Amino acid sequence: MNAVAAPLRMDASRDHTHLHVALVGNPNCGKTALFNLLTGTRQKVANYAGVTIERKEGHYTAPSGRSVRVLDLPGAYSLAATSPDEAITRDVVTGQHAQEAAPDLIVCVADATNLRLHLRFVLEIARLGRPMLLALNMMDAARRRGIRIDTAALAQKLGMPVVETIAVKHGGANALIAQIDDAPPTHPYPQPATPSADLHAEVRSILAATVSVPRRTAAIDDAIDRVVLHPVLGLAILAIVMFLIFQAVFSWATPLHDGIDEGMQAAGAWIGNALPDGALRSLLTDGVFAGLGTVLAFLPQILILFLFILCLEESGYLPRAAFLLDRMMLSAGLTGRSFIPLLSSFACAIPGIMATRSIPDPRDRLTTILIAPLMTCSARLPVYALLIAAFIPQRTVLGVFNLQGIVLFTLYIGGIVSALLVAWVIKRLRRDKSEHALMMELPSYRMPHPRDIAIGLYERGMIFVKRVGGIILALTVLLWFLSSFPAPPAGASEPAIHYSLAGMIGRGLHTVFAPLGFNWQICIALVPGLAAREVAVSSLATVYALAGNEDGLQAVVAAQWSLATALSLLAWYVFAPMCISTLATVKRETGSMRNVLVLAGYLFGLAYLASLATYQIAKALGA
Repeated sequence: MNAVAAPLRMDASRDHTHLHVALVGNPNCGKTALFNLLTGTRQKVANYAGVTIERKEGHYTAPSGRSVRVLDLPGAYSLAATSPDEAITRDVVTGQHAQEAAPDLIVCVADATNLRLHLRFVLEIARLGRPMLLALNMMDAARRRGIRIDTAALAQKLGMPVVETIAVKHGGANALIAQIDDAPPTHPYPQPATPSADLHAEVRSILAATVSVPRRTAAIDDAIDRVVLHPVLGLAILAIVMFLIFQAVFSWATPLHDGIDEGMQAAGAWIGNALPDGALRSLLTDGVFAGLGTVLAFLPQILILFLFILCLEESGYLPRAAFLLDRMMLSAGLTGRSFIPLLSSFACAIPGIMATRSIPDPRDRLTTILIAPLMTCSARLPVYALLIAAFIPQRTVLGVFNLQGIVLFTLYIGGIVSALLVAWVIKRLRRDKSEHALMMELPSYRMPHPRDIAIGLYERGMIFVKRVGGIILALTVLLWFLSSFPAPPAGASEPAIHYSLAGMIGRGLHTVFAPLGFNWQICIALVPGLAAREVAVSSLATVYALAGNEDGLQAVVAAQWSLATALSLLAWYVFAPMCISTLATVKRETGSMRNVLVLAGYLFGLAYLASLATYQIAKALGA
């Protein structure tokens, strides 16, 4: 790979032992892949104080021994920000952000296969007059497509160093690392005199002098898009892709789930045999291992779901799915731009709500926030998997499909359809009924890189494990305490939990939820489930363990619940009010407590009505 640099002026008095580098670029330029290549696992992800904009920061040590801090800023199309994401990027690179010092060096990343679009943003950054260089990413793809770029001429035209990178290849950032390490700019380049209105003309002039693009460049993409963007065939392919994902969640994860579950049960039994009878033994066996072990066993399902989402994102298919669904979403008062935040909500509603900051229109953004919790987040997956495995037989349909996977797919579709219906109602209620066209870039197709997928899975897996070891552990221990005290009276005939504080709370709530077919054990689990939905599973495991049931939770549920009750609880969790963290995020994002109350209120109402109808109909049919 080559590195071409414009003359750099060095400040000999400056300490270069530490360097702060900011990566900027358009969405889909491979910026985050390059960030992963530079920093590996030496990363931390957090939010800027006061806002839920994700900031990714990493470090690496340069060959000279210099410590380089790398900041991966949100993707932006322009410094004329139209969304909160772009505003963060603008403020950081201009040195106006209150919580982030101006970077020593701006590395502007551009897709070498699509410089026509990306070069305008490079010129905007250059107008700031700050130290910067250009990283031409995806150079391997550009060469395969016959694109020839004269990097020396491009560097001369831009007045900055230009390096070639391949973010998906080991060693693909060596030229960038060497450029940063050997000659980091310490003085701004001269500010270009090109007026902002003439940037498009300058881009055309630079491309004409430095880049040769044959027509066959986009031939492969065009051929694929003729199929996947077809208004009928494309939607069918999208439906098949989503269906196969949920088939895999059950089919692939079952052996891993069973292995973790059996391992946790064996560990709990070993601890129980090693300790004398008493409160500590009960806490560890009935609380920690029975509760947390049940939730932790669902990690394989969650990772498989994330695996597919990450692959679809890395391949460039997600923007095309948004394009396909634009017409359908437009009829519900949204645009295809809401698709990616809603898809992110399948993992967790919180990052989905955060992702709405890329939606320029305020009313579309608010509507997307209000329906994001209806997407089936990964916290619901343990509940779904538990009930489906207990009540839906594991058999194949048409000799190929897993019946349990079909039921799971149906539940996910139920959430999607409900979200679109709620969006349609919001559209009917609001005064402004105008519609906005969708404008977004369709990136080139590319093969997902295993390293980036692995890092993404690691990050999401650790988030889940930390939740298990943090809030879920704390709530499980609290529930164990409430379920164990006070002790039963002398001569008590019921299990000890019946006389505990948790038992009293459960029986009190039972009067409200009895029409839904919920027993008092379910009512107990609903309360901590407000903090985190997956806690409902650990809570049920703890409650039944303290009630003297030594079999696994799945076996207990299958033996003691009716099918009508199980279906009712499934319906409840399609609409169930989200966790408290999501409510707090909605408050921060919208700045309105009214929106929080509206969201919680309508979700509780839908959940109650759906469960009531499901239970009563199922009961009438003899389920």
